[in-house]
Formats: sequence, structure tokens, C-alpha cells
Amino acid sequence: MKIVVHVKLTPEAKQAAALSATLRSVNEAANRVSAVAFEHGVPREYELRKHTYADLRSQGLGAQAAQHVIKKVRDAYTTLKANIKAGHLGKPGSKRSRKAEAKPIAFRPEAAQPYDDRCLSWQYDAQTVSVWTIAGRFKNVRFACSADALKTLREYRQGESDLIARDGEFYLIATCNVPEAEQYEPGGFIGVDLGIANIATTSAGYKAAGRGLNRHRKRQLDLRKKLQRKGTKSAKRLLKKRNRREQRHAANTNHIIAKTIVAEVERTSAGISLEELKGIRQRVRLRKPQRVALHSWAFAQLGDFIVYKARRAGVPVVFIDGAYTSQQCSECGHVDKKSRASRTLFICRNCGVVAHADRNASRNIARKGEAAWTAGRESRVPATP
Repeated sequence: MKIVVHVKLTPEAKQAAALSATLRSVNEAANRVSAVAFEHGVPREYELRKHTYADLRSQGLGAQAAQHVIKKVRDAYTTLKANIKAGHLGKPGSKRSRKAEAKPIAFRPEAAQPYDDRCLSWQYDAQTVSVWTIAGRFKNVRFACSADALKTLREYRQGESDLIARDGEFYLIATCNVPEAEQYEPGGFIGVDLGIANIATTSAGYKAAGRGLNRHRKRQLDLRKKLQRKGTKSAKRLLKKRNRREQRHAANTNHIIAKTIVAEVERTSAGISLEELKGIRQRVRLRKPQRVALHSWAFAQLGDFIVYKARRAGVPVVFIDGAYTSQQCSECGHVDKKSRASRTLFICRNCGVVAHADRNASRNIARKGEAAWTAGRESRVPATP
């Protein structure tokens, strides 16, 4: 299983200037390669290399850096094509998709640049890296990370690392290939209902209320509006300083929730049943005031955190179709839209059972997950002689 580890570089002034100049140079080169690729109808990587490699080398880029620039550009076009095909830029032929296809892909001056082991080497004991720049190779560039992250890097780092610049700071994002724990046979399934008012509710009784996170987001939104209206230099400086603070807070909250859920499921030797939430923003129709809450909540992120933590612990995970799970009674199976009496209350119109709406939905998700797991298992019936 591949995960990424973020480490913060703490370079000296001369090293920081070289890293900054390197990112600007490779991304300027990437924009030139992108223009050539667009002009030639985005050829395959080998063909694109024939058109651009010599030019990149003549501009002073090293051999490995030039190869990575070309690959980065080709990968960007592959991603764009996949996004258009999946409908992430609107329907095929829409104004947004036509606009994306009408011009070459542009790279920001501080966009990430991949480094392989020839361009970047790690010294874990000293917590330094040796990194290639356009000003030569710099050794003993210090980095900082947690003890757990350092252990993961030491044991499992494999493949490329990306150098990025963010708000004047430099970071390395390293790929680690962590072995998965052996998956056990679950004794049952715990359903997880994801929502906005309650971020996660499980059929085992755990509930992560979203009140605090929603209040935090509203405060951030109000503050952004206030600073944007003010428009002074100090307001813009504060806006930049607070950039991504909400994202970090939400990610930390999702990590805590995912860890709690996986730990409880592992303790009971059960499996996890999750709703398939892909495309939920396109399917759900909400009033305008509700859209901010829907589009600011990291639907996929929490699900991804649960999945990767479960895989590291060997916990089985199944995805199910979440249709009607909030309208179906978990006791008798009766489906009726009117049974959802309110946002929090479920009253079955058939058997009269009263339950918390999210708890009822999580039980339905758990039952569907167990059925999906049973249907997907290999038959244990002995072969006919």
C-alpha cells in the first residue's frame, strides 16, 4: 500500500534561494514542453522527448531533471483527459471542458517537481537530504518531521519524492510502500453513515458530531469575507497567513474520526461497511445556503482515511449503494420517505419503531455490507467428486 509522508525542509538562505530558482526554472521548462505537446497533439512520452529533450538540456537542466519535466507534462495531459472523460469538468463538449482543451496546460512557478534517487538522497540519522539544484548539488539540507514519519521513511520509502514550495517554505512529499496487514475474516460488519450534522455515525454506537467543525468553518468563512471586504495590505497578509488553516483543521478531525472507527472495528474483529459517495455533489440538489456546507465538507477524504487505516490494520472494508438507507427501517425493512420524520428522528410507518435517523441508516449500511461480503466470498462448499 502506497502512502505519502510530508517533511519540511529547513534550508539555509543560500540553499533556499537555489531551491526556489530550481522550481521556477523547471516549471518554466515544463510550460515550454507543454506548448510543444499541445502543438503536436500531445504525443506519447517517448515522442515528446524527441521534440524537447535537447532543448531542455541546452537550457542547463540535468539529464534526470529534463526527463522528469517531460514526464510531468505528459502525466498532466493524461490526468486532464481522464478528468474530462469522467465528467469532472462538466459534460463532454461543455464550455468548461472546451476551455480546458483549448490551450496548453500551464504550470505555476512553484508547482511540484519530482525527484528520483539520482537527484535526491536521504540521510535519516542526520535528518538531512542531498538535493540537485540548477546551482549544483546541495548536501546537508536539513528536514524536520515527527518520529513516526521518520521511522516510516527509513523503513518503507520507495520511488520518487516531490519538492514543493508553499508560502515561502519548502516541503518534500515522499512515497512509501507500506505492507498491508493480513486481512482477517470478519465476524460481522459495522456500518458507517457519513453526514454533515453528524460527520460519522456507526451502527456500534459511535457518533462524531459535526457541530464544532461546522462552527469552525462558519467562523473562517465570516472572517474571510470581512478581510476581503477590507482589502488593505494587512488584511491580505492575514488572509494569506490563514490560507489552508480550515483544510488542515478538517483533515485533522477526519484523521481522528477514522482512527477511532478503525480501532473499534479492529477490537471487535468486525468489518467496515461504507456508502459509495462518488458523484454525491452532482446527485444532491440543495438550496443555495446549504451548498456551502455540502461543498466544503471532505466527503472523499474521510472515506479514504478510513480505508487506508483499515488496510494497514487488516480490517475488511466493503462499499455499498447507499440508496434508501435513510428511508428504510432497520427493523422491518419497510421503505417510506415519510418515515424520516425530521433530520434526527426516524419513525417507521409500518412497524412504529423509533430511532435516531443516522443510527438507523448506519444499521442498514451494516446489513448491506454483510450481504455484499457474503455474496463476494469464495464458495466453501466442497467440490463435487
